[in-house]
Amino acid sequence: MKKFLIQPEPDNPELTISVDGVDHTNSAVNTRVPVERPLTLYLNSQEIVTVMTIGDFPRDLALGFLLNQNMLTKDDTVTGVEHEPDIDVVVVRTERETDYEDKLSKKTRTSGCAQGTAFGDVMEKFETVVLPNTTLKTSWLYALSKNINTTPSLYLEAGA
Repeated sequence: MKKFLIQPEPDNPELTISVDGVDHTNSAVNTRVPVERPLTLYLNSQEIVTVMTIGDFPRDLALGFLLNQNMLTKDDTVTGVEHEPDIDVVVVRTERETDYEDKLSKKTRTSGCAQGTAFGDVMEKFETVVLPNTTLKTSWLYALSKNINTTPSLYLEAGA
């Protein structure tokens, strides 16, 4: 099985804080827990969304979010991705001029990442997706699931 292109960094001290607690036997414990922080994403000069994130791979998060929301396309040329950690901002710049004012006014609240926000036409794009005729074995899914679940992560470190 291939290695991940990016993977969690559970030893990065900037992603967790130390907390004291009590376990199921009423014994005192100290553990590290992930801390989420706000990160505001911009596309060119337009603010898109503020997401809550543990803070690792902010550039990848920004690109992935914008692709997922159909604000970046496969034909776009990304000219820069700037992360400003002191103000919790990522700016993605493209050759194409962008304006998503109308799209941003049509928010769908969901559960999950990005404070549960999907924008405008994201659901409409699903109808245009054509999947390749590919074999997918359940044994591959089990192996992939095991690989993901046993990869060191912040959540495993915190006792998940």
